[in-house]
Amino acid sequence: MRLKNIAAVASAVVVLAGCQGNKSASNGGEGYTIKGKLNNAASGPIYLYELGEVQFEARDTAQISADGTFTFEGNVSEPTFYRIARDQQNGLMLVLDKGQISVEADAEDMNGTVKVEGSEDTKLFLELNKLVNETRLKQMELEEQFKKAMQEGKTAEAEQVRQDFVVMQNQVKNFIAQHPNSVVSAFGTASLVDPTNDFAFADSMSTLFNKNIPDSKYTTLLNERLKPFRNTAVGQTAPDISLPTPDGGSKSLSSLRGKYVLIDFWASWCGPCRQENPNVVRMYNAYKNKGEGFEIFGVSLDQSRDKWLQAIEKDKLTWPHVSDLQGWESSAATLYNVTAIPQTVLIDPEGKIIAKGLRGPELEQKLASLLD
Repeated sequence: MRLKNIAAVASAVVVLAGCQGNKSASNGGEGYTIKGKLNNAASGPIYLYELGEVQFEARDTAQISADGTFTFEGNVSEPTFYRIARDQQNGLMLVLDKGQISVEADAEDMNGTVKVEGSEDTKLFLELNKLVNETRLKQMELEEQFKKAMQEGKTAEAEQVRQDFVVMQNQVKNFIAQHPNSVVSAFGTASLVDPTNDFAFADSMSTLFNKNIPDSKYTTLLNERLKPFRNTAVGQTAPDISLPTPDGGSKSLSSLRGKYVLIDFWASWCGPCRQENPNVVRMYNAYKNKGEGFEIFGVSLDQSRDKWLQAIEKDKLTWPHVSDLQGWESSAATLYNVTAIPQTVLIDPEGKIIAKGLRGPELEQKLASLLD
């Protein structure tokens, strides 16, 4: 999971909130007052945007006085994410609820040092945003360390880096889990946690939010996001896939029952997929005849048949392959909610999903535990 700045993620996830009516400041509810101060700001307008169904929507305008102060007043029906900004590019995110909230920031860096009083949810959001930013930078460092260690054949060092990576990512999840009564955690789960690889955590948090803040639009947002993933969660029977093979025939996932099967979503144009293929080939050759047997079911998101077949031959991928050559519109990718590749789903001999998103050392350790 590559973490992004949570404030930047906001506009990408609000489209999922369409199931919930837009409860803006203009729709009644209880009163709020925002007392703001923007240091190093020239006099002029400042805007209040609500996180709406498809984008940030302008709700109010105030004037910045000579001393940098401004005031917004209105009504809100539930804790809701807003942004105070002088333009569409930069702004301060806050969680607006009834009562008075005071904020102070610098006009040149509204997400820098921010002082907030009267909104514990906003304080939590700022803490989470800071943690995500720090984690994102560390993530990029660890990715480079892992890549270098693998290129130099230092597998033990690479594994340690991978473990550090997991610990680092868990810091964000731990923060979310520590605040199960806050809309910030509900929004953070929907924004930052990838249900493809971390459904169990997202689902457990959804259960808590449904109990603690059932009427929040962000609980509804998370519930709607998780719906498509329930049929492909760990523990479920893997939905069948039946698609054309390179020779023009057809192959189904269910025909491989009786073995452990790795569904490998990839494409010839996917650089990380191609870089991973030598490791996958090595693991396939090492484990295909062990224990109950191991097979790979390659599902390509290619659109060019020639490039697909050339990649299979060049990378020496000797396991079964299928593709409807529809790219990201692949019926299999849609069925399994694949939004990034490479992506893997590991299935047991009875057809149950037992793991998702395994690659590199993590995948090899899992195969060793099952087949050695």
